[in-house]
Amino acid sequence: MVTSSVTGIQIPDKNTKNYGVLLSKKDDLQVVEIPMPTPGPGEVQVQVKATGICGSDIHLWKFGEIGIFPVTQPQLLGHESAGVVTAVGEGVNSLQTGDRVAIEAGIPCSKCSQCMAGRYHLCPTVHFKSTPPYDGMLAKYIVHSEQWLHKIPDNVSYEQGALLEPLSVAISAIERCGVTFGRSLLITGAGPIGLIVLAVAKATGISPVIITDVQESRLEYAKKMGADYCYRVDPKKKDYEVAEDLKKLTPSGEGAEYTLECTGIESSFRSAIMATRDAGVCCLVGVGKNDQTLPVNNFAMREVDIKGLFRYHHTYPRAVALMASGKLDIDHLITHKFDIMDAVKAFETAADYSTGAIKVQITN
Repeated sequence: MVTSSVTGIQIPDKNTKNYGVLLSKKDDLQVVEIPMPTPGPGEVQVQVKATGICGSDIHLWKFGEIGIFPVTQPQLLGHESAGVVTAVGEGVNSLQTGDRVAIEAGIPCSKCSQCMAGRYHLCPTVHFKSTPPYDGMLAKYIVHSEQWLHKIPDNVSYEQGALLEPLSVAISAIERCGVTFGRSLLITGAGPIGLIVLAVAKATGISPVIITDVQESRLEYAKKMGADYCYRVDPKKKDYEVAEDLKKLTPSGEGAEYTLECTGIESSFRSAIMATRDAGVCCLVGVGKNDQTLPVNNFAMREVDIKGLFRYHHTYPRAVALMASGKLDIDHLITHKFDIMDAVKAFETAADYSTGAIKVQITN
């Protein structure tokens, strides 16, 4: 390992060892030594400094799949990362050694009809890190395309840089459903994404904001973050009963104008639809079972628009600017940090509700 006198960063040499968090198959997660990656043309080598554990990472570990993507071969996990540039490949002009960067996880083809229309997140051949079969970014060193690395200013920490990925999801969710300031929003699920959606909603004047969860501790946290109404879901209640309770919390009693379903759980999605007012919008953010039963006549005959959300696009520059402005405080969501060599313990902590974990990060 060589320390640069110019930047103060540690540049890997032939003796530097690289380690990654490898999922070999369902329930088989371990830290292993992996080759040191060398950047090719247009690529950048990054020392990953912080990576958040996403619910999808937990799902891949515990169930061997996420949505329509099954684990088919051993792969590294992790897609919420930030780090520092340690080497650049041929033709790289926008970055240099020592630059601090947030890593946008998807690398699209930039040629297909979706990419050309600006919807690069829907590129059919996108290489999205940690989505099977592609390796993720939970490693000491990775290489990544220059185009999908975003410089972060000095007042944004690496941990904050890793939060830019779920923040991008939240920004995209709010834009996808179309909610604006002064409009009512229902968020079902007070997990990391739901809480970050709440933070963005409050920062942009969306009001009132109602949030639900089955855990009272999560709702107490949401209340401290500024949620106008917090509703604990009783699993014994019918979905339509939950919906009626939620409608009563809205100003008109007719339901929320906009709803973001952040759990992916069928019963929660059903309640979310029924709690959305006539001619409102309900958007599915969480990833759950591939096949679910929904109250079709309920939303069709009330002209409730049902939308889906898949990741994000063109959000990182705005997310960086928002984080750097200091107007969005979500650092407190990082409840636990672990060294990469303790990654398995980090995953166990993130998967255990009793730990009180909200966002667990792995640092290097």
